[in-house]
Amino acid sequence: MQLRDGAQYSVVVVGGGQAGLATSWYLTRRGIDHVVLEADRAGGEWRNRRWDSFCLVTPNWQCRLPGFAYGGLDPDGFMGRDQIVEYLEDYSRSYDVPLVEGVRATQLDHGYRITTTAGTISADQVVIATGPYQRPRIPRLAERLPVTQLHSSEYKNPDQLPPGDIVVVGTGQSGCQIAEDLHLAGRQVHLLTGTAPRVARSYRGADVVTWLDRMGYYAKGIDEFDDTDAVRFRANHYVTGRDGGRDIDLRRFALEGMRLYGRLVDADPHTLYFADDLKQNLDRADEVSEGIKDSIDAFIASEGLHAPSEPRYRPVWEPGTVPRSLSLQGIGAVVWSTGFRRDDRWIRVPVFDGRGYPTHTRGVTSAEGLYFIGLPWQHTWGSGRFGGVADDAAYVVDHIVNRVVNRSRAGVPWIAGSPRRTVA
Repeated sequence: MQLRDGAQYSVVVVGGGQAGLATSWYLTRRGIDHVVLEADRAGGEWRNRRWDSFCLVTPNWQCRLPGFAYGGLDPDGFMGRDQIVEYLEDYSRSYDVPLVEGVRATQLDHGYRITTTAGTISADQVVIATGPYQRPRIPRLAERLPVTQLHSSEYKNPDQLPPGDIVVVGTGQSGCQIAEDLHLAGRQVHLLTGTAPRVARSYRGADVVTWLDRMGYYAKGIDEFDDTDAVRFRANHYVTGRDGGRDIDLRRFALEGMRLYGRLVDADPHTLYFADDLKQNLDRADEVSEGIKDSIDAFIASEGLHAPSEPRYRPVWEPGTVPRSLSLQGIGAVVWSTGFRRDDRWIRVPVFDGRGYPTHTRGVTSAEGLYFIGLPWQHTWGSGRFGGVADDAAYVVDHIVNRVVNRSRAGVPWIAGSPRRTVA
């Protein structure tokens, strides 16, 4: 589909990943005139910002975009990067999505005038579905390091990196999985830990995701928590779906030769410096994992379920005297697995808090007709993921349709120059 310069649409969806496509599916079902802008191709974030061995950490059965649930032969497996891209491309072809690929929105002004790389269009309502992975977050101290550096979003495989030891900074999902990828390839890895929690892959006969789903955890709204900010910005648990799925046990990596350190606190052109918190980081990650098992045990007991017993995790390695510094001599590269910042500077509508986070209720902002979709914890833990984005998209589209109906009843034109469509 080609974008028409100067065109006016009832709704413009910015972003053609799973959130934008799910929103488009509901808009199409409701007969709402719209267009989806995608700077790359459908699923471009998965294609361009994931490494070669990347795979989902949630089972395939959780891939349930509206009208397009996973129908493959391995529901309990974990799709790799290329399979994820294929799934999204197949989804975009499964219905008549008005998708414009290769066009980036560069500015959104008051009145919902949208400047793009292919011209300027206007909208009555706008849905921002650009995802959370926008600007790589790299600390300023990186400027002091005279070695090859790249962000996790740029990492592809071990052969990409120069000879020498590799430093991986951060133990969120990306950091742990990249460290494992390098470790399995025989590279000497120095892993700088953080406070991200971990979770077991399976427990008492089922994948932990399956248990949490049955327990209703993925459907629990963020408004049910006492401290929404703490929940919303909490790091995800590290685990992997690689080779059919398994735990990521940093202690076992250490037994096998990976070198673990505390949190990075400073650097100069010759040396990295660490906090004395490695044991604390490992212990806390284990405590979270064991706490999740406690909740599963309680659920099994309360429901009277029959599930096999399973021995609890026992640490296979304890840190002794941990170095507080590391010489950069012999280091070939540093991989920054330090997350992302949002980059909404192109949006000139005042709906952001002091940290640049969009203020909203389930994606509905205070600016009438402006919405967000696909934010982490937009409403539930499943928000933005393949398993939960459909509920958020349906909620936002209901608001869009109600606004269309109310404007129609008030005698306000649908939008100048666009055809009036039937609202189902």
